[in-house]
Parts: sequence; C-alpha cells; structure tokens
Amino acid sequence: MMTNREQYTPGPASGAQVRKDGEKWTLILARELRHPPERIWQALTDPAHLGEWAPFKVDGSLATVGATVNLTWVGTPAPIETTVKRADALKLLEYGDIRWELEAFGGGTRLTLWHSIDRRFISWGAAGWHICFDVLDHLLNGSPIGRIVGSDVMKFEGWQRLTGEYAKQFGIETPKGMPRAAQNS
Repeated sequence: MMTNREQYTPGPASGAQVRKDGEKWTLILARELRHPPERIWQALTDPAHLGEWAPFKVDGSLATVGATVNLTWVGTPAPIETTVKRADALKLLEYGDIRWELEAFGGGTRLTLWHSIDRRFISWGAAGWHICFDVLDHLLNGSPIGRIVGSDVMKFEGWQRLTGEYAKQFGIETPKGMPRAAQNS
C-alpha cells in the first residue's frame, strides 16, 4: 500500500555536518530511526531493500567484506564496480566513498552516513540523503511513499528548500544548474 506522496513534506535540515578536505568534502548525516539495528542493517545491505529507498542499485548483497558488486547511481548509465571494505554486522558498513554507522539507541537505531561528495554538490547530497532517510523511515514503518531519487528528487517540493537550508548550515552557496547525472535521467 502506497501512502499519498503529496502528503509527505521533508522536515527542516538537521543532523548534518561536513568535514572539509580540498575539493572532496565528507557529508556526515545522522538520523535516529525507531527500528532495531537488524532491520536497518537489512535495509543497508540487501539489494531489494536498497532499491526501495537508496539513490543507487546494487546487484548483490553488501553484507560481506570483500564482496564485489556493481553499484549504479540513479541517473548514471554505468555501474561502478564496488568492493565492501568493512561489514561489521549491525554496526559498520563501508564501500566506495560511503560509510554507515549503526548504534542501538533507545529501542531504535542511530544511523550515521559518511559520504565523500564534491564540495560543489554537498548541499544537494545532504538534501537528497535527507529525503532518502525519510523514505527509508516510511518504508520501515509500513507506510511506503516510494523512492524519491535522481531527477525526481529535484522536481520534488521541499528539495530546493532543504538544499538551501543545508547550504546555509555549511556556509556555502547553493549550487546552480543540475549535475550531469540528474540531466541524463
């Protein structure tokens, strides 16, 4: 059953920080979810679950260190061969330029994403991941609103506002134009 997507509005920009290192900055985005680490871990590692909420698809499980999968970002034509660097079940998952940390917290899970992103697009990344986290939360609550990624997210009301809010928090200008990936989708 799909909840009416029009009823969904992302909350204010929150839980994000950046670590600055030249052109590649690291977005650190934390969210507290009301679900146990087991459910979150499955959502992060299982290809079918990732396809419901994440901005990419994978052709295999991310639950095992050394596993090599093809990771395809929505809106990009070519998959990227990606190897799982760390997979400490229910605690830590790392592959490509992404790291997930899970921490059991008051009956739920504090989920923290670390993602290296070109500094010009870091506020877009923050806004996009913010919405992905919301979609994941709705999905795990049993009230899915459907995946909102790629060029769809840019048309989505609330994305522009979030991008501006994150840009302001990070002390940067809101990027102009669209990334190539979004133009191609």
